[in-house]
Amino acid sequence: MIVHPIEPVYDKNSKVLILGSFPSVKSRETAFFYGHPQNRFWKIIAGLYNNPIPENIEEKKQLLLKSKIAVWDVIHSCDIVGSSDSTIKNVVANNILPILSESEITKIYTNGKTAYNLYNKYIEPKTQIKAVCLPSTSPANAAWNLERLLEAWKQIKTDV
Repeated sequence: MIVHPIEPVYDKNSKVLILGSFPSVKSRETAFFYGHPQNRFWKIIAGLYNNPIPENIEEKKQLLLKSKIAVWDVIHSCDIVGSSDSTIKNVVANNILPILSESEITKIYTNGKTAYNLYNKYIEPKTQIKAVCLPSTSPANAAWNLERLLEAWKQIKTDV
């Protein structure tokens, strides 16, 4: 059983919550979200707001907060082999209710189908908020190039 090692990023001004499934091995090593150099998450968020791509944890946090985006993951703890979402078992979900009550979040998005399915199973019954599934920024989602991802992710700007 691996416990999620990263705190959520949000503040009282956050309007959108983006949930992943569970941190990859690389993210757990770097102690921050989307730590794999091939993950396109930071390129997408920077591109949406015409910002430079953040290079360290502090710049990443500032980009999120400035953009009114909160980030966390659906899973608090689970059994997982490497970074493969398909191997996730024995899920314990994160409690996102404090984030919702301490911010102005009006919309929840998931980064990929695994996060979406897990959210619907474990969290949506408690929040009663429907999530919107965005295509995964993971390098495993090779069918989506950066331009196509950016186009799909643009919808979060309407909620911020």
